[in-house]
Amino acid sequence: MLDTVNQPGATGESEQVWLDRRDAWDRGHDSQQQQTISPARSAGGIAANERVHDEALFGVTRVLTFAGPKGLTSASGFLFERDQRLFLITSRHVLFDAATGHAPDRIEIELHTDSRDLTQLATLSILLHCDGMTAWSQASDIAGEVDVAAIEIDRAAMPAGCVVHPFGQPHLPVGFDLFEVGDRLAIPGFPLGFFDTVHHLPVVRQASVASCYGVRFQGQGYFLTDARMHRGCSGSPVLARVEPAAAGRPRWCLLGVHSSRMDMATRDAVLDESLGLNCAWYSDVLMTLTTGPSRALP
Repeated sequence: MLDTVNQPGATGESEQVWLDRRDAWDRGHDSQQQQTISPARSAGGIAANERVHDEALFGVTRVLTFAGPKGLTSASGFLFERDQRLFLITSRHVLFDAATGHAPDRIEIELHTDSRDLTQLATLSILLHCDGMTAWSQASDIAGEVDVAAIEIDRAAMPAGCVVHPFGQPHLPVGFDLFEVGDRLAIPGFPLGFFDTVHHLPVVRQASVASCYGVRFQGQGYFLTDARMHRGCSGSPVLARVEPAAAGRPRWCLLGVHSSRMDMATRDAVLDESLGLNCAWYSDVLMTLTTGPSRALP
């Protein structure tokens, strides 16, 4: 019931209006109590089930790195399918970074197992090395190494009932002239390891294209985005919403893979804010990384 201090005289309402408002509040309160039997399952129920095919939510996963039993870092990644083969895409420096000495021996990713109850989760552990071989594919171009890697996932090793909706070739741009500076982007990921810990879904940063799309910024195979990004987002997909979606085309266009934030060595940490600019490697590299024989380790 409404607080007794909130009486007709205090609100300036007539007694009848106040009684009607009180009764409406009571009905709504009772309805809420009846509908909150299981908040987690309700939130992961019909409303989420309608979005279960959204790659921006169910194609993105947290990537945890380990050296033996010791946890090292938390990053982001996403699933990509090509010719019935399934790959995990993330930044190469998540898997190995010579500059910092980061060299994990395995990673873990998280997968939903129930589209009706998003609290249900399974963890898949993936070895990164075996007999001197690495599990990931990486690429380079005329400017040097590309900070994107692909790991093939053995579907037989995945837990039964996994809710997986990967990106694929239809999500890639058909041309570089479709997007312009200032176009809105979405970057789902796990900044600083932050996410919905109940339903295990990423959060999404709003961004925009900050350099000429289709042009290699500074001669490198990436373009710039304008967004507030953090550590932990490395490997996130950089997406543009396609509206209205063309017949047979998905709702998201996969423009790139977020790698790192940009900064200036001359920036005064006291006087100047960070640039707020980031590099995203062009997604066409995925077609190179996912071709050829399997590198999946036993």
